[in-house]
Amino acid sequence: MIDLYTAATPNGHKVSIALEELGLPYQVHALSFDKKEQKTPEFLRINPNGRIPAIVDDGFAVFESGAILIYLAEKTGKLLPSDVKGRSLAIQWLMFQMGGVGPMQGQANVFFRYFPEKLQGTIERYQNETRRLYEVLDSRLGEAEYLAGDYGIADIATYPWVRVHDWAGVSVDGLEHLQRWMAALDARPAVQRGLLIPERAKDDDRVVKTAQSMLTR
Repeated sequence: MIDLYTAATPNGHKVSIALEELGLPYQVHALSFDKKEQKTPEFLRINPNGRIPAIVDDGFAVFESGAILIYLAEKTGKLLPSDVKGRSLAIQWLMFQMGGVGPMQGQANVFFRYFPEKLQGTIERYQNETRRLYEVLDSRLGEAEYLAGDYGIADIATYPWVRVHDWAGVSVDGLEHLQRWMAALDARPAVQRGLLIPERAKDDDRVVKTAQSMLTR
């Protein structure tokens, strides 16, 4: 049984979607940011950076969403090509999300939605860069059905961010290939289930109490 430490964010949804796609049994531990449960000493033993998501698999902790996706794909032999070039292509697009789409859209979210001052130049800078990255995705998806050719971890990493483009004030108008891809992922049952996590969690108040024992068992 894999223990998933998560919250209802794009990065959290990456891992719950992957777990649903792979059919792996897992237990959800939903962290409360309001209570700063991601900063407790127990959780910092799992992820020293104090961020979600993280997993513990038979006592082995994995943090950083991209690293978790690679770990799960390699564990199961699914969602990641086994040949060198195919694997590299998938990881290239995964890194494109990790180093580009996520950070840029994340900043757009902050300055568009949450920052106390409306810094229009800053807002536009991150919104425009996010839109540019979307255009790169659209161009790629005009060449292939999925980002790495076949459906896999690059798509799973990218989709939870792009689906909430409105929250960052970024339009996908005119990006027909990207919209086609979004609709295809929207329709996947495992994606739909993964997006319900952590709302299905039953142990929110016990999120890190078993962390130490899981890392030593």
